[in-house]
Amino acid sequence: MDFRADQAGAGAGHGISFNEAFRVWLRVACLSFGGPAGQIAVMHRILVEEKKWISEGRFLHALNYCMLLPGPEAQQLATYVGWLMHRTAGGLMAGGLFILPGIIAIMGLSYIYAAFGNVSFVEALFFGLKAAVLAIVVEAVVRVGKRALKNRIMIALAAAAFVAIFFFAVPFPIIIIAAGLIGYAGARSGRPEFAPADHGHGGGAAIDSMLGEAVPDHVRPDTARAIRVGALWLALWLVPVIALLIAFGQANVFSQIALFFSKMALVTFGGAYAVLAYVAQQAVEHYHWLKPHEMLDGLGMAETTPGPLIMVLQFVGFMAAYRDPSGLSPMLAATLGGLLATWVTFTPCFLWIFVGAPYIERLRGNAGLAGALSAITAAVVGVILNLSIWFALHILFRETVPVHAFPLNFDMPVLRSVDVPALVLAIAAATAIFRFKLGMLTVLAGSCAAGVALRMAGVI
Repeated sequence: MDFRADQAGAGAGHGISFNEAFRVWLRVACLSFGGPAGQIAVMHRILVEEKKWISEGRFLHALNYCMLLPGPEAQQLATYVGWLMHRTAGGLMAGGLFILPGIIAIMGLSYIYAAFGNVSFVEALFFGLKAAVLAIVVEAVVRVGKRALKNRIMIALAAAAFVAIFFFAVPFPIIIIAAGLIGYAGARSGRPEFAPADHGHGGGAAIDSMLGEAVPDHVRPDTARAIRVGALWLALWLVPVIALLIAFGQANVFSQIALFFSKMALVTFGGAYAVLAYVAQQAVEHYHWLKPHEMLDGLGMAETTPGPLIMVLQFVGFMAAYRDPSGLSPMLAATLGGLLATWVTFTPCFLWIFVGAPYIERLRGNAGLAGALSAITAAVVGVILNLSIWFALHILFRETVPVHAFPLNFDMPVLRSVDVPALVLAIAAATAIFRFKLGMLTVLAGSCAAGVALRMAGVI
C-alpha cells in the first residue's frame, strides 16, 4: 500500500491537498445524519456539486459498487472516493472520519442507557423515540421503493423478497444472491427492465471531475498489490477474532461478538436497514443479548447521531458485554464489547474497497453489473418492508404469537395487546414526516418530548 497521499493527489492532476481533503471529509462526517440516503446526498452535494471533485458518472459508479457490498454503503463510498483521490491514506481518512463521530456519540449514549435505562424519564424518552423510528423506517420503504421499483418486474422482485423473508424466514444472503443473478441475467439478455436505477443524487449532464474520466495510474488493477493489500486487511480483521477464540473459547461473550459480527460483515448486503433485520433477529432471538425494545432503542440512538445507522451494532456489542462482563467491571467489558463489534464490522469495509475498487474502475459501464444492482435494490425494498413490520409488531403490540407451520415461520400479533399510546405516537410521527415534510431530527425530538409528556401525565 502506498501512503503518499499528497503526491498521489498531485500525480492525479487534481491539486487537492490532503489537509484540504481532511477538512472536507470532517465536514461530511459531521453532517452525515439521516441514514444512507441522507448521507449519500450530503456527499453528492459537497463532492460533486460544490467542490466538483468527482464527476456524476464516477460517483454513481462507485455508489453502485458499494451498494453491492456487504456493510454500510455510505461509509464505503466515502472510503472509495477518498482512496481514489489520495490513495490508501485518503481512504483511511475519509472512511475513518465518517464513523468517528458516531463511535463517540453512540458510546456516550450507551453509557447513559446502561446506567439509567430503567429510570422512568429515560424510558419515556425512548418510548417516544421508538415511535419516530418506526415512522422513519416506513418512510425509507417508500423512498427506496419510488427509486427502485420502476417497473413490474422490480415490484415482483420486491414482493417476492418480502414474502420469502417474512413468512418463510429465507436467509437474507440467499435472497440477495438470487436477485443479483436474476438482474445480471436479465441485463445480459437485453431486458430493458434491468437498466440502472435512478439513484436520485444528481440531475442533468455529468459534472467534469478534476480527476478526469481516465483511470489514474495509482488505481489501475495490480494482482500482486491486491494480494498484499488483501492479506494485510484480512490479518487486521481476523487475527483479533482468532486470538479471542484461542484465549477464551467460543462460549465467551467477546468471542461470540467477534464471530457474530465477522459473519455479519460477510452476509449483510443491501444497506443499513437490511442489515438491522438480520442483526435484530440474531441478537434478540438467538443470542438473547437484547430485548426487542432495546434493539429499537439502539436504532433510535443511531438515527440521532452522525454516521452510519450500522453504528447500532456498537450498542449491541456494548450491551452484550455489559450483561456478561466475563470477570471485568460491567462498564469496562461493555466498552471493549462495543469497540470490538465496531472493529470487526468496519475493518472488512476497507478490505472490500482497497482490494476491489481498482477492478471496479475498469468495469464502469458494464451492463451486467448495473442489472444486478437494480435487482438487488428492488429486493432490498422487500427486506426493508420486512424490517418495518418487525419493528411495528414489537412497538405497537405487547404480545406476539410465533407461527411455525412448515413452511411458514413468522410472528403474528395478538390484537388485544395493542399499545394505544405507541400507536398514536407512531401515527403522529408518520403524519409529521409524510404530510408536513418535517425533518428527521425535528420528528425525533418531538416524539421524545411527547414520550416524556405522556409519562408525566401517567398515560405510560
